[in-house]
Parts: sequence; C-alpha cells; structure tokens
Amino acid sequence: MSTARSLGYSDQDRLVILNADDFGLCHSANETIMKLLEDGAVSSATIMLPCGWAREAALWSARHPELDIGVHWTMTSEWDAYKWGPVCRTASTDSLVTDEGYFPKDAKSFERQADPAQVKAELIAQVEMSLKLGMKPTHADNHMGSLYGLATGRDFLTPVFEVCAAYGLPFRLPRHLLTETGQLAPPELASIAKQRAEEAESYGVVVLDYLLGLPFAVQPEETYESYRDQFIYMLINLKPGVSEIVLHPMEPSNELDAFHTQSVKRGWELQLLHDPLVLQTIEEQKLIRIGWRELQQLQLAL
Repeated sequence: MSTARSLGYSDQDRLVILNADDFGLCHSANETIMKLLEDGAVSSATIMLPCGWAREAALWSARHPELDIGVHWTMTSEWDAYKWGPVCRTASTDSLVTDEGYFPKDAKSFERQADPAQVKAELIAQVEMSLKLGMKPTHADNHMGSLYGLATGRDFLTPVFEVCAAYGLPFRLPRHLLTETGQLAPPELASIAKQRAEEAESYGVVVLDYLLGLPFAVQPEETYESYRDQFIYMLINLKPGVSEIVLHPMEPSNELDAFHTQSVKRGWELQLLHDPLVLQTIEEQKLIRIGWRELQQLQLAL
C-alpha cells in the first residue's frame, strides 16, 4: 500500500512535501528557512546538528513546535573553508572522521571507512542533541545521501531504521526509485528500493512513495528560467502518492559566499518558492501540500 493510501487519501491523490535541507548550516541559511517555515512556503525543514549555527536553528525550532522540523543526519563535511565533525561524546568516532577530526568531504569516503556501530552512536547523538535543545523532531533525513550506499553499495540503513523506530521518526526513503528524468528506475534498482522500504516498514518506520530533486550545482548554460521550467515540469509530472522534493533555499550573502560554491543556485531555489508560475502550477495541478507530521502521526499510530 502506498503511503498516501495509508494516510487516507485516494489512489489518484498527489501529495507533496517541500523540505528545506541544511537548516543550521549558517546564520543566513537560518534566517531564510525560518521565514519560509513561518510563511508556509516550505512544508518542513531539517537541521544539520553538527554545524556551527545548529543551536540557533534548534532553539528556534523548540519555540515553534507547531512547525515540522526534523534531523538532517550529517556524516559528511563538504566545504573546504568550513568544517564540522561528530557530536557524539560517549563512544569512539574514529572511523567517521579524517585525520583532522572532521567528517570526510564526500559520501564515498564515508561509506568506505565508517563502522556501523559508530554510525549508529552518532545518529543517536544527533537526535539526542535535538531533544536536549528542546526540539520535538518530526522526521529524519540524510545530508548528501551518505547513509544510502549510493557510492559504493555499502549502506547504513539498518541502524537508521533502528534509530528511527526507537525515536518515532519517519525517514526519507522512497518506496519507488525514480531516475533524474522522473521515470521509474530500471527493475534491478527498483527492486532494491522496494526491499529497503519493506525493511523500514518491518521496523514500523514510515517512508515516502517518491523522492525528487534537481541538480544541486548550476549546470552549463543553465539560467533561473530554465531551472524554473525544470521544477514546473517536475511538479506537473508528480505521480500519485507522497512525494518529497528536496530543496536548499538560502538568501545569498557574504557569509554564504565565504565557503559555499553554489550560493547562486541556493538563491534560485529560494526564488522558486515565491515564483507566481510555480505557485500557479501547484494550484492548477491540484497538488496536496502536506508535512512530515502527518507521516509521523501515522507511524506513531501503527
């Protein structure tokens, strides 16, 4: 059964979650995402607890428990000028870090070196940090996909499901895998996705029907207009079920430019959320906006 059906919707209803990733990354990111959440321009957000401005984001989230804000499990640290590492202080984290003590720069390095027991301890530590700061997280997802095994085939989903079950958190995992063009993935890959979704459900963890996003970096010859057209095409072609669209909206700033190489694209994603053509498409397509709280309530009721 699809997640949409489990929520009580029909087989034809198209539900969409617009999630702002990277809350807590920096102060300017926080300012942008706070306003988007307050205005209802995004459905939800997830906090990078290891980052320098996570405390500001988490304390603000604690003051706004009505908003859907979760944990953006972070195991990589991709920028050269700005680094972060584990928050776990009760167990060894030596397999999770570089010689400098930071998380590795890319998912492939993390997948090759990380010990599953240490991964699980860090997952718990990040959730516990959110709770100690007063948050009531509604869901969990994963920065840069480092837990999915996409780079080497070595994933950490079993400890993810164990922690999600323990804390009542639905998780960003699609039941049906899509290609970059939005089509269903080849049968072999689709079968793996289905198996992992079934494993999540065996733990009582609620997952998505579909997961979508556009390229993180500016592509050759890409303009805001062409990017918006891609986004609108994605909205028009959403399949029945619960789809999450991953966004990283931020107002470009000197702070962001000091470390981030894609601040222009982050500004485009912010612009999308206020673009009249995008808003018109959501209305014309009769897309149903929901948040992660509905999925969490379903999980807690199971």
